Amino acid sequence: MRVRLEGITVLSNHVSRLASFYRDVLGFRIAVEEDHYVELANEGVRLAICSILVMADNTNGHPSFIEERKGQAFELNFECESPEAVRRIYEEIVSKGAVPITEPKPMSWGHTTGFFADPDGNIHSLFAVNPILSLSQAE
Repeated sequence: MRVRLEGITVLSNHVSRLASFYRDVLGFRIAVEEDHYVELANEGVRLAICSILVMADNTNGHPSFIEERKGQAFELNFECESPEAVRRIYEEIVSKGAVPITEPKPMSWGHTTGFFADPDGNIHSLFAVNPILSLSQAE
């Protein structure tokens, strides 16, 4: 059996606030906007934000939608074209309201990565693959 990931739905008690963040700070376009559901257009996987109460109703009150959520719920990773772009975009989104977590820096796995949080406290990353140094540059 093969399945294809088509979309991600983020659950929130504050749908409009979170949708505004993804639109105004990260530049996503709102494709569908309803009272308890917003779908965002981007190049890639469909991202939607849905009210936790709606999902509780849709699943006959499943406990995972009724219990208070604590801690990190998900992480989105946004790839940038270069380490310089990571730094520039990080500063831009922080100036627009993203919560700074860790400024961009080279990581041991070969990326330059910076972490920021959305209004619900979910921590996401901006990253770029670090260029490979030639032997002459490394010396």
